Amino acid sequence: MPNMSNVKNPMPEQAADVRNKNFLEVTTGYTSNMAIDEAQRCLNCKHKPCMQGCPVAVKIPEFIKLVANGEFEAAYKKITETNALPAVCGRVCPQEKQCEAKCVRGIKGEPVAIGRLERFVADYHMANCEDKPVQAEKNGKKVAVVGSGPSGLTCAGDLAKLGYEVTIYEAFHTAGGVLMYGIPEFRLPKEIVQKEIDKLKKSGVKIETNTIIGKTLLVDELFEDMEFDAVYIASGAGLPSFLGIPGESLNGIYSANEFLTRINLMKGYKFPEYDTPVYIGKNVAVFGGGNVAMDAARCAKRLGAENVYIIYRRGKEELPARAEEVMHAEEEGIEFRLLKNPTKFIGDENGWLTGVEVIDMKLGEPDSSGRRRPEAVLGSEHIIPIDTAVISIGQSPNPLIKKTTKGLETNNRGCIVADENGATSKPFVYAGGDVVTGAATVILAMGAGKTAAAAIHKELEIKGE
Repeated sequence: MPNMSNVKNPMPEQAADVRNKNFLEVTTGYTSNMAIDEAQRCLNCKHKPCMQGCPVAVKIPEFIKLVANGEFEAAYKKITETNALPAVCGRVCPQEKQCEAKCVRGIKGEPVAIGRLERFVADYHMANCEDKPVQAEKNGKKVAVVGSGPSGLTCAGDLAKLGYEVTIYEAFHTAGGVLMYGIPEFRLPKEIVQKEIDKLKKSGVKIETNTIIGKTLLVDELFEDMEFDAVYIASGAGLPSFLGIPGESLNGIYSANEFLTRINLMKGYKFPEYDTPVYIGKNVAVFGGGNVAMDAARCAKRLGAENVYIIYRRGKEELPARAEEVMHAEEEGIEFRLLKNPTKFIGDENGWLTGVEVIDMKLGEPDSSGRRRPEAVLGSEHIIPIDTAVISIGQSPNPLIKKTTKGLETNNRGCIVADENGATSKPFVYAGGDVVTGAATVILAMGAGKTAAAAIHKELEIKGE
């Protein structure tokens, strides 16, 4: 029987005053009954508008119908026809701006909780079923994938299914890219990411860690010495941006990239069990308003900071972070100091951070992005006492590959220029994800990986004829 409720089944989660002291997952997931009840809200629309919002073309109505019938493993198989990382996507994708934004049920109420159902199905599979990937018959061709984040993993998985010998080269000691170093344990447990990586290995994909393309090996050497037929560059955007204000070299100031890498990938949240100390003072300020800023602020709170501030130069309506992440941060005691812009950091005689001077802002006319432009309120400067700062105002691609690869075109932001299929200016070199777009979402990076895999396959088939 259809469920005509106008609201989603609420997601069970830890209480805010409990979860802000631990790194366990905030949301605990639907039960079987909740998943079936939510799935029965789907109208199974003939034109499937929800699929139009999915970058990896998950057959959403079909998998949801299977959930509604209690066929959870069949639903998992339906999702994984096009999405290799459902447990990840169900947790971190901005469904509210993608598939759920197109849901008809959202016109007069809340859309179907597509992301929550995807997560449920993936978690059910992991808890109850054993993966037995079948390695495809090899076609005699080799493809190198640079970077083991969501885009690289997706491209590698799709190519392996088509019979290619695929090797992923990862600069860090652990595969997973931003899924491992960037997203905190309480949003995306690393055990889940590792299971997805292990499944990929079982399908025949090789992963070489501690290998920096552009230093350990050059792109040209992958062709000339390693005899690869094509290369897919998915090295992400890991070069942090800074504020460029006085005092930014004081002790106690991190880039969000370093801060989250130390906590997540290097297990700083388990210190001293893991030998990765992370300095946290009593008063922490995070500069920025995106999902990364929310992650950093919430990590700082869990590591013992008494006061954690989000300092952002626009208002709450302009925050680029997901509404759910902002809500969770507020519930956990993060204080938002909005319409404020830092002008200089202040330190003591020993070079340690003691405060930040900020100036009040007001919103003027919209800028090129459509958001109202922040303007300084003259004479409103004041000091906020802090002893730790995290800069989270964006990242760009590392220039190493660009500098060491002849014939590879990049733009003025340092991003590799690629067409809609991921093809670059260098023959048989493709690129996708954040290294092309700049920092974006996991699911968009995955979509780029799928598109590039199909294009690589088509080009190498033509070459072999």
